[in-house]
Amino acid sequence: METGKEFNALLQVLSGEQQVIQRTDQKAFTLLSILGVFMVFFIVHFPKIQMNSFNFSMMIIYFTSAMGTLYYLVRVILPRIRNHKTKVEDENVEKDEIINPTFFAGISQFSTPEEYAFYLKSMTKSDDQLYQMFASQVFALGKINLEKNKNIRISTFYFIIALLSELLIIMAMAYSRALPYLFPNT
Repeated sequence: METGKEFNALLQVLSGEQQVIQRTDQKAFTLLSILGVFMVFFIVHFPKIQMNSFNFSMMIIYFTSAMGTLYYLVRVILPRIRNHKTKVEDENVEKDEIINPTFFAGISQFSTPEEYAFYLKSMTKSDDQLYQMFASQVFALGKINLEKNKNIRISTFYFIIALLSELLIIMAMAYSRALPYLFPNT
């Protein structure tokens, strides 16, 4: 395969992974906003809730689920990913510490722009090193996407439980208020 085709394929995968990250982050922020609206609504009406065992258990489920949703949404927004060590077959690059100059964490390890430029230039001397550098970035983005998508699924599950418990509390309140009007003789 030609080097140009290899790079084009790699750059297309890289672009796709970056788009997945953006969409997942957008989902997380949207879900966080919706949860915030429902939590404000719930807190405003909290004093009106007449406590009984059903409402109390639903509130425990609601608050637990809301906290679970918040926890996993934060994990979507700020995923914890371990660094992946890359093997480089170059005498100029130390094998213990390989800095990926395409990521913020790698870029921020340099103290001057000149130092960064020198390192980047040394990494891009051969097509193989350049390809390995971008392949490493694609691999890292894939790992980030895996974590983000796993956490967005879990947070969505907790979010649905929180909404269901809140709706059940509202339905129980409505039923308890409507009960004397529905059955006035009992």
